[in-house]
Amino acid sequence: MEYKDYYKILGVDRKASEKEIKSAYRKLARKYHPDVNPGNASAESRFKEINEAHAVLTDPEKRKQYDTLGPDWQKRFQTRPGTYTRTTAGPADFSDFFETLFGQRQTGQSTGDFDLGSIFGRGRNRRADTQARGADIEQPIDVTLQEAFRGGERAFTIQAQQTCPTCHGSGLQGEQLCPTCHGATTVPKTRRLDVKIPAGVREGSRIRIAGEGNPGSNGGSAGDLYLVVHVLPDPRFRREGNDLYTDVSVPITMLVLGGETQVPTMNGNVTMRVPASSQNGRTLRLSGQGMPVLKGGERGNLYVKLNAVVPTTLNDEQRGLFERLAQAGV
Repeated sequence: MEYKDYYKILGVDRKASEKEIKSAYRKLARKYHPDVNPGNASAESRFKEINEAHAVLTDPEKRKQYDTLGPDWQKRFQTRPGTYTRTTAGPADFSDFFETLFGQRQTGQSTGDFDLGSIFGRGRNRRADTQARGADIEQPIDVTLQEAFRGGERAFTIQAQQTCPTCHGSGLQGEQLCPTCHGATTVPKTRRLDVKIPAGVREGSRIRIAGEGNPGSNGGSAGDLYLVVHVLPDPRFRREGNDLYTDVSVPITMLVLGGETQVPTMNGNVTMRVPASSQNGRTLRLSGQGMPVLKGGERGNLYVKLNAVVPTTLNDEQRGLFERLAQAGV
């Protein structure tokens, strides 16, 4: 069975902090998410591999257990009599390597069945009898600037754990480990959720969905799901806080004489007055035409930079006018 280097999968150092691991996970999860790569089997496989690495390296107990191993990890078990057997009902979203380390069963040749989980301190005899709340989980989501401006509902695909439907969270079926979850009490599941995006969300905003995290144990409540927002670039605007910035091209004559021009906003084009004698590159402010303030009724501003359009071809009359301006010292 191939050894999986979870650190290499996420592209982080073995001494990486939990924050660095989560940051690397979010970046890769956005890149290979099924919503971004519909019908791409290779991306889906990579997404599952990234989630598996994240599940291990952000769990202090699993990470500590994993860090004791290496590419020759199987030697750890060779001193125990027995042969590895794989059940056919294991969760499809985790690899054989993961199942073997954190939930697979080994059938003994002379000493009877024993649980590999107990070697790692996760055996069924060590399972706590008290209720425990499920872990919170994070998942990155991409939203457009328009979605961040207006808010609204959208369906997202998430991957989380759910209580095992076979053993109902006990980890056992009779006196044996559950053949579906292998004693882990939960199995991974991909599902779709309708999520309300608040107007004004920013890069890094966290949207909390109560009770949609990992299930609790022994009847404990489920954790929460936190969707970490990544606002996609917009070709028209640059965002800084609640303010927006855009460029507008205007004729050089309008900069000199003044006039009106059309400016894009998040609600469509508006007419803006250009003052006479404006310099190329001048920035004008349109109050209240920026992004809405999250959990507030106000809006930021829109800053419009004026870029002069210099004519590339002139007829004789136009050239004569410019020559007269030059002679007048303008």
